[in-house]
Amino acid sequence: MSKTTTQTIAILGGTGNLGPGMALRWAHAEHEVIIGSRKADKAQEVAAELNTELGQDLIQGMANEDAAQAAPISVLTVQQEAHQAALSSLRDALQGKILVDATARLDFPKLTPPAPPSAAQLAQEILGFGVRVVGAFQTVPAAGLRKNPSQPLDSDVLVCADDQDAAQQVIGLARDAGLNAYYAGGLDKAIVVEGLTSLLVTMNKHYGSRHGTIRVAGLPTED
Repeated sequence: MSKTTTQTIAILGGTGNLGPGMALRWAHAEHEVIIGSRKADKAQEVAAELNTELGQDLIQGMANEDAAQAAPISVLTVQQEAHQAALSSLRDALQGKILVDATARLDFPKLTPPAPPSAAQLAQEILGFGVRVVGAFQTVPAAGLRKNPSQPLDSDVLVCADDQDAAQQVIGLARDAGLNAYYAGGLDKAIVVEGLTSLLVTMNKHYGSRHGTIRVAGLPTED
């Protein structure tokens, strides 16, 4: 499969578990990547660490708002308790763009799945329809992303969006990161993906793993 057109991707709240691994994979695929954080110096510190792993200065670090303004596509990877506040603070910076919401809300310690609406639907309500929201990457195990980032990862991505063009762009970016991806319906279906995340966390905990994930069988991969 061919690589998508080079894009600038901002990973907002990207200094946690998921963001750095995705940044490395997209940088390997020659995308321009910006790590965002509430504090610019923290983002710059993580970007420098990732550039050392890459052996090249390919990743920038910025405050979240500056990162969102600089990129046509942003990926939100904040902790669930910071979800609403982050979206509210970035509403203006995200207008006219695509936001990929990777949030999977879980009720700790029972790990029960959330009640609807999905995090992605909540994001759409907060941001308004000037932003095309996509739900994706909730089931991807962060632990495996940074190991051999130039190699495919044995994990599939379920992409939920009301906008088909936005969904296809995110499917392409997932493929560039070494992941298969499938359109799984509108934003209302993202609540099911959050529930799957609850199951995966429970199963990983039971089996003492950090790499349990999902694979889709019987469907053709996206071209």
